[in-house]
Amino acid sequence: MNVGVFLCLEPYTSLENNLRLAHEYGFTHADITDTHSGGSMFASAGLSASVSLDDNPFEVRRTFERNGMKIMTLSAHALLLEPSSPANFATAEIMKAIKFAAGAGIEYVITTETFAKSEWAKSLTYKEKVFIAAEKLYNPCKMAADYGIKLCLEQHGPLTDTIDGIGDIMDRLGNPDSLGVNLDTGNSWLGGTNPVDLAKKYHDKIYHIHWKDLGPEWLPKRGTIFGCGFSTIELGTGCIDVAGVIEVLKDNKNIKYSTLEIGGNAELLRKSAKFVEDRWNA
Repeated sequence: MNVGVFLCLEPYTSLENNLRLAHEYGFTHADITDTHSGGSMFASAGLSASVSLDDNPFEVRRTFERNGMKIMTLSAHALLLEPSSPANFATAEIMKAIKFAAGAGIEYVITTETFAKSEWAKSLTYKEKVFIAAEKLYNPCKMAADYGIKLCLEQHGPLTDTIDGIGDIMDRLGNPDSLGVNLDTGNSWLGGTNPVDLAKKYHDKIYHIHWKDLGPEWLPKRGTIFGCGFSTIELGTGCIDVAGVIEVLKDNKNIKYSTLEIGGNAELLRKSAKFVEDRWNA
């Protein structure tokens, strides 16, 4: 199992710069961490590592390869609880992401529902949240099956942060083989779920892992925040039972890659990678 990095190693810099840094740090794999439709002013100016879903996927793959890197996953985090709008990243963008991934040779697309932002979304009942999220994922799941892509739900919202919420979305969609789980140790814990329990429940449906550990300053926020972008401490030094997750999942042959979602220097990332690798291979 390869341990890679997310491409926000140096914010406000280009994709190429972040790939160069990842390689200098000793890594060979990275995610496409941020994506967008159309053009991006910041990305065009070299101030963002975001990749356009309308770009040539073969050229993006070549950009990774020129920098000695391989792509693990593609992120397509969406606003699945919000009313449909051309301004919202949702079904259309997830479907673009699936087609892009197929072209670039990426097996896994990561998505989530995200927390409710509008008053309308905040007013939804639990059953309504499940329905609207599943409805927005119905066609992406069908397309993922056709392209041989796994669409993976990450914990980053009021449904996906819970064991039951993930299960209810899957059930409403008929449990398609194309739909799996991206386990995020930090986000699940922050949302109030024990990531070890989540790993046990969805063991065979987990295809990718985001590694985070969070310190005691986060304890009062548990159950009130649906995910954080990255952690800032070495794995194994915080409150999360990361080692317990590894113990549960290390026999899962579906997991080829995992991502360090950790902001920090090269030494911090290398130590965290070693923490995972030593226990995964034990």
